[in-house]
Amino acid sequence: MVIITKGIIHAFAARHKNATVPLNDWFEKTKAGQWSNFSEVRLTFNSVDSIGNDRYVFNIGGNNFRIVTMIHFNIRTLYIRAILTHREYDALHKANKLTGL
Repeated sequence: MVIITKGIIHAFAARHKNATVPLNDWFEKTKAGQWSNFSEVRLTFNSVDSIGNDRYVFNIGGNNFRIVTMIHFNIRTLYIRAILTHREYDALHKANKLTGL
């Protein structure tokens, strides 16, 4: 997969040092992915959820962090929309603002 906005990974890891290893692991697995649909993503990451509007949420780092993405399977491209702590994710989820990311 082509991953757009890798800079957001570096920025988040700079603020949350304990996220560096799980973010890098997620990045490498995602980059190597040859996914053509959501079911194939789940074969690599069983903790990924579809939240609608082509958005998918990956739980990483022992469920301490969430990566909100938009995936266009037809062009093998994944856009990182946000990387959040569990608390930040829950706040956006309660406010029903995740699909707008």
